[in-house]
Amino acid sequence: MDSRTAQLLEFPKILDALAGFAVSEPGAEACRELTPYDSLSEIRNQNDLVALAREWVGVTGFRLTWFPALDGLFAFAEARKQRSLDIDDFTALGQVLRTAREAWRAFSEGDERYLRLREALGSGSWPVKLVSAVTRCIDAEGRIRDEASPELSVVRSEIRSIHQRCTKKVKDFILGRDLSHFLQDEFMTLASDRYVLPLKANFKGRFQGIIHDYSQTGETCYFEPMFLVELNNQLQEYKKEEAVEEQRVLEYLTGLFRQERQSVENCYTFLVQLDVILAKVALGHRLDARPLEVDESANLHLPEARHPLLVLAGHSVQAVDVSLRPGDRTLVISGGNAGGKTVTLKAVGLCALMAYAGLPVPVAAGGTLAYLPRVFVIMGDEQSLEGHVSTFTAQIQYFSRAWEQVDQKSLFLLDEFGAGTDPTQGAALAQAVIDKLTERGGVSLAATHFPALKAYALATEGVRAASVLFDPKTKKPLYRLAYDQVGASIALDVAREHGFPAEILQKAEQYLLLEGSETGSVLGRLNSLAVKRQQELDELAEQKQRVASRRHRLEEDFDKKKNQLLEEVRCVSQTVLREWKEGRAGRKQALKKLAEVRERVTPDEPKNAPAQTVPFGWDDVHVDGQVLYLPWDKRGRVVEKDEKKRRVKVDLDGVAMWVNGSDLGPASTREQKTRVVTPSAPAAGPTLTLDLRGMRADVAISELERFLDAALLRGATTLEIVHGRGTGALRREVHQFLKQFPAVEQFSLAPEDRGGDGMTEVTLK
Repeated sequence: MDSRTAQLLEFPKILDALAGFAVSEPGAEACRELTPYDSLSEIRNQNDLVALAREWVGVTGFRLTWFPALDGLFAFAEARKQRSLDIDDFTALGQVLRTAREAWRAFSEGDERYLRLREALGSGSWPVKLVSAVTRCIDAEGRIRDEASPELSVVRSEIRSIHQRCTKKVKDFILGRDLSHFLQDEFMTLASDRYVLPLKANFKGRFQGIIHDYSQTGETCYFEPMFLVELNNQLQEYKKEEAVEEQRVLEYLTGLFRQERQSVENCYTFLVQLDVILAKVALGHRLDARPLEVDESANLHLPEARHPLLVLAGHSVQAVDVSLRPGDRTLVISGGNAGGKTVTLKAVGLCALMAYAGLPVPVAAGGTLAYLPRVFVIMGDEQSLEGHVSTFTAQIQYFSRAWEQVDQKSLFLLDEFGAGTDPTQGAALAQAVIDKLTERGGVSLAATHFPALKAYALATEGVRAASVLFDPKTKKPLYRLAYDQVGASIALDVAREHGFPAEILQKAEQYLLLEGSETGSVLGRLNSLAVKRQQELDELAEQKQRVASRRHRLEEDFDKKKNQLLEEVRCVSQTVLREWKEGRAGRKQALKKLAEVRERVTPDEPKNAPAQTVPFGWDDVHVDGQVLYLPWDKRGRVVEKDEKKRRVKVDLDGVAMWVNGSDLGPASTREQKTRVVTPSAPAAGPTLTLDLRGMRADVAISELERFLDAALLRGATTLEIVHGRGTGALRREVHQFLKQFPAVEQFSLAPEDRGGDGMTEVTLK
């Protein structure tokens, strides 16, 4: 992308807006330096990262805080290798490291998928030693802590002791001689880094001492009494020692910085890139935008596209659908002045640059764009008086320079190409340009007023025509596109609306009639029909939205009632089971109540409903085949067939159970409630299986108890408990529990061909 294209499409303004969402100056600068990526894979990767960052921010609520720039620090450290960094450098460094640590922790607390985002923003080792040292030595206000070194702690302790002694002596001196009226302030202060008293200037000869300075008004002199001289001298010695110790701390930290400089740069890069990608997320929220799907073979399809700068400026923007059919490579837009042709071209070009730069694009979901990294623009009045170049000449010169670079990966935007010269020749030249652009396989969009080019767009394969719409009554633009038709250039109507002299307009209309051209009225009629059609489409879209909204509400209401019913059934079932366990209800009474609940949940089929028949019988049941268990309306896999009893063992999502063959249907549909037509043995209830192998005894017994309760609720009468052979300890625990369970009628080990002493068969009452 050349700078001319970026300037004409105002891409730098988008980057400035993006920089405004960054929290740091280095992040803002990185935003302003963004350019379209060089490959399709980079664009897709950046779009994925933006989408992931948007989700991460929504889940965690993370907000990046300000951090300073460190570019100067890295440059200084490189140029002055023998000098240590100063306290300001480490204050900035500490802020960066603290901010980076907060961000790293926020990534770690979320979903593991977000770690991919963190790695993409900046990988590398963490400067463990430097972080620990800076945290210990430098506080948040940029001061070296006392704990930075033992020697510094001792020196500062002595300095504080001197301050306390000076304060006490000054207080005793003032109170002992009642000197408060000689002082401008009752407290001592510092002058030339020594403790002094603010003495009124007219009393300076009353006491022995040293005058260090005067105030700006001359009314106060800063006076050092003789009894403070020795203490101040000691203070200066300790101050020198403090400076030496602080310098040692800075040299120590500088050494750690040089050791872990690469890790520090990784942290800094990570923060800057995080700032950029969060700015992209914020820009997407501001524009109501989303990453645009970019693909090699995708068609140009930008539903509800809006010009980003108009949205950022707070204008009420009418969305426009820009789309090419499969096989089309060129879109020719016609219609009246001020109808939105140029804005549409700019919006498409700017959206393309934003998509290629990994920015969210203000289009509706489902938008697609081919990968067209070479973007060319001919737009506006490009004449140059200094260069003796007219508008037409400037267009020709630019196209000539760009032509060698045009190929199937080019996007060419032409606004009124061929204008500024003879209309007939200009139109012919424009047709030839579009012909050759289409042949080269790129995508091009052109806005025109040439009648010949309008007819060309309707008749040429690979070229699609579109027209901006105007209100048929008021002649005001609707900022919508109608496809596969052309529009009239309503120059006279626009002139009339903007106060052009009426007598001149009347004369112009007479000249227009003299030409005998009826195209204006025909195109006006087409515009009226297109507006009517668009209104009908809008009404249909609104109806579709209302129907979808109503369906959504009905589904929500259905789910709510279903959940309420299931909760009621669960409560009733638990109550019945509890009463039966406590002996307050017999087994038949409990089963009767459960049957009543089942009748409430499963409505009876209409008596006059026609019987549905599906060719499905016993011979259609095959081992490892898929069937539908009709009572539960669940698909399952056939594990085993019992030809004698006409029963089938079915695996239903990990639960294996014996069921009657008549309860099975074809797995191809759940709506067919057809049973097997072959006769079967009397229903004995489903056989449920529980596998306890590998469990501890206490866990196994707990699982067994829940399993028995669930089996009673389902109406099962026979169970299979798989406990394995092993040492027999788990089998003994299971049998001991079954003996005490009131609902168990009998149990025994399974036959050898069905598991032997590794499985127990249970019959419920």
